[in-house]
Amino acid sequence: MRVISGKCKGRPLKAVPGQTTRPTTDKVKESIFNIIGPYFNGGQGLDLYAGSGGLGIEALSRGIDKLIFVDQNPKAIEIIQLNLKACRFEDQAEVYRNDARRALKAVAKREIKFDVIFLDPPYAKQRLEEEITFIIENELLMNEGMIVTEHDASLTLQHSIATVSCDRQEIYGDTGITIYKFK
Repeated sequence: MRVISGKCKGRPLKAVPGQTTRPTTDKVKESIFNIIGPYFNGGQGLDLYAGSGGLGIEALSRGIDKLIFVDQNPKAIEIIQLNLKACRFEDQAEVYRNDARRALKAVAKREIKFDVIFLDPPYAKQRLEEEITFIIENELLMNEGMIVTEHDASLTLQHSIATVSCDRQEIYGDTGITIYKFK
């Protein structure tokens, strides 16, 4: 696992040990960023099920100014912090150990709006449509922002959720990617 492009191109990233997280493969990560970017001109991001932090760190490497990482696994938090330090992104990141629902409520209270939100929950515990609805109802997404979901390829998400709709959907083996933007 490595940073694909940008300031930290080629930098290896540590993975969370054990079977509790499923890191996004380099192939899928590269495809996601080719679709959504490939680079950013500043902005803020949220990596809600951060795992090792690979998606968020890739966004930082490609030009996002600030990124909030959230995961409820203490080992994942430790690995995210190590990966941020290795890439020298500590000053551009906030890392929180929390579950997704509470994290979204906390972010909503801060009235932050994001340019990109990554949702890559454990496949068996996904509540993507509920979380996307919360994001939209609480105005957490910039007008030109996007929500990038990673899910089991067999999962079919609604084309429209609240006021966002599917902009693009791709399948890579057993991994599905669905990107939502405002209609």
